[in-house]
Amino acid sequence: MSLDPDVARETFAQRERDWRNGAVVYQVLVDRFAPPADLDAKRGLYPAPKVLRDWSEVPQRGTYLEAEKLNSQELDFWGGDFASLLSRLDHVQQLGADVLYLNPIHLAYTNHKYDALDFQQISPEFGDRADFRRLAAEAHERGLKVVLDGVFNHMGRNAPIFQDAFGDPASAWRDWFAIGPQYEGGARVWTGFQNLPELNLDNPAVRAFLYEASDSVLRSYLRDGADGWRLDTAYELGYTFLSDLTRAAHAEKADALIVGEVVNYPDQWLHAIDAVMSFSLRHIVRGVVLGEIAPAVAGRMLDRLVNDSGIEPMLKSWIVIDNHDIPRIATQFPETTQRRLVQVLQFTLPGAPNIYYGSEVGMPGGEDPENRGPMRWDWVHADNPELTWLKRLIAVRRDQRALRIGNYRRIETDRLLAFERHTERALDTVIVVTNPSSEVVTERMMIANADLMDDTPMVDLLEPAEAPPVGTIGAAFMTVTVPPETALVLKPREQQRGGYSRYKRIP
Repeated sequence: MSLDPDVARETFAQRERDWRNGAVVYQVLVDRFAPPADLDAKRGLYPAPKVLRDWSEVPQRGTYLEAEKLNSQELDFWGGDFASLLSRLDHVQQLGADVLYLNPIHLAYTNHKYDALDFQQISPEFGDRADFRRLAAEAHERGLKVVLDGVFNHMGRNAPIFQDAFGDPASAWRDWFAIGPQYEGGARVWTGFQNLPELNLDNPAVRAFLYEASDSVLRSYLRDGADGWRLDTAYELGYTFLSDLTRAAHAEKADALIVGEVVNYPDQWLHAIDAVMSFSLRHIVRGVVLGEIAPAVAGRMLDRLVNDSGIEPMLKSWIVIDNHDIPRIATQFPETTQRRLVQVLQFTLPGAPNIYYGSEVGMPGGEDPENRGPMRWDWVHADNPELTWLKRLIAVRRDQRALRIGNYRRIETDRLLAFERHTERALDTVIVVTNPSSEVVTERMMIANADLMDDTPMVDLLEPAEAPPVGTIGAAFMTVTVPPETALVLKPREQQRGGYSRYKRIP
């Protein structure tokens, strides 16, 4: 960061204008989020072997259906749709989310929709393209952006174009897939799942259909109101295609977000897309909280990750602790103190925290399908401690500019994990100190921020406003005592000195 104050001010002002930086993302499986107004009226949309469940039922593991080339649990539905989602947007807005992220909504056979039949159509259980446009417009009215799930690596075996290609060597769609006797089952499929034949991105017609042409899948949904795409299994698309796709998205909508599901180390991928789902960051957070990574080592890992990736794409990258592929946070961390420590890190490290629907009220859930249960609306009430806690974290994040758009700087510690988020304004600074151990830890820390004045009190933003300061900074040093499995989120508070300020010539 340049020391020129005008350059610094403009840098952070640009970050604030970009909705993608530090956004709070709320993830929804439309089928499981809100019950439809009339469940019985929708039964005709779920012909056998599909099963329409009651909202009170919980997902159960199924059995493999050889004829369908999938598991029976993939054909269990709960009936949520765009209309029911619209009826619950108040919850998303009041939680403090900035982005509504929808798992796939295009026409597909299964409940999860990762087996597209036609990308350009909406699954009728949810609605149609006009209904999507209404949903996007309503979300925008509430200040929410909308991100869709782009499954551009593969389609479903039941897709008409695949069926035609598979059965006819002269089919116009034959080169849209990799078909031949060298593949088990006769076609190249994603990770061995016979229901998911891969698209041939080496075919220019496929690329044009997916993202290059003006009427492509990617660009047409952006015109319909989507603000970005999360790319399923993005690392399998490769750098070149991801770069081309990202350029196409930005050509359609300059501030469109392209965030990739990249399980690899993210640095090189961030040259091809705007952001990644921060799985490497997730492993560091989980590791340090569970005692698998020493705090000092975790600090060095985080520092390396941010420096290698770059702060700008890191601010746009999603910090994922749980989602539809990962056990829910309440199941991963049944101990409240550990769970809250994880959430503090999720909401204070650089990035965009991802909230998986229902986790804000403490819904449990193990591996798929247990983590995809219908939303527990009966748990949404003012006395729910999980909901109260998460709203508090979101409010702190919203109030603290440094947590949303600030730079990152490691604080050297041994038994604590500590870091600083800072902007061009000294008093924006937030210092996060976490103690993942089961013992009280006291450490003396050096805070390498030249703009923080001597004798500045530091208050914990997670405590009531009237709580006394945790300590003061003296010549860049501060001693902190942190209880077991606890986090401090510290902010400088300028002392009242009868109109005198030590910060009078510091931005």
